[in-house]
Amino acid sequence: MGNTKVHADQKYIEALLQNDTVMLTEMYKKYAPKVIGYIKNNNGDESQAQDIIQETLITIYKQAKEKGLELTCPFDAYFFLLCKRKWLNELKKTTEKEVTINEEIVSISDESTMHIEETLLFEAKDALFAEMFEQLGLSCKELLKATFTIKSMEEVAAKLGQSYGYVRKKKSLCIGQLTKLIKNAPMYNTIKKCYDPRRKI
Repeated sequence: MGNTKVHADQKYIEALLQNDTVMLTEMYKKYAPKVIGYIKNNNGDESQAQDIIQETLITIYKQAKEKGLELTCPFDAYFFLLCKRKWLNELKKTTEKEVTINEEIVSISDESTMHIEETLLFEAKDALFAEMFEQLGLSCKELLKATFTIKSMEEVAAKLGQSYGYVRKKKSLCIGQLTKLIKNAPMYNTIKKCYDPRRKI
């Protein structure tokens, strides 16, 4: 984030990373009712709202863990608008008829918009990676999963019962195959085109 000051609400990101139940309970009490109210007012129910909240928190957690998310805006607008976008996407998938949305005016700062776009981009990339990973052969999936958790290639080779040279070459081939699958997927170009910070949330 350059020299931008980290917002005090970064404490909620840290709470997710550390599984701080006290802080997470505080966060839920402060921010969940607004999301639940919005979804119930827009063709959903409380159970669906809870699912959206859970999915959004998982996405934020994964981004924070893998990319070092640093919040420079209030958590409120960031979290609410992520949940809102996720719910609207869910409605588009589950209904063919036009849905009437009861909008609420929300003030969105440039930094909030930036964070929202970054998280949505992370989520889209993560979903694309997972989908294409499942298309790999069993041996490639087994090898790459091992390298995700074991840093030493010597240990990976020992675990798989293969030579070090074979494992290094196989890993390179598997990554190349995965990269090709990702770049050839229709969603790849959609991601590049759609996630523009200037786009209206």
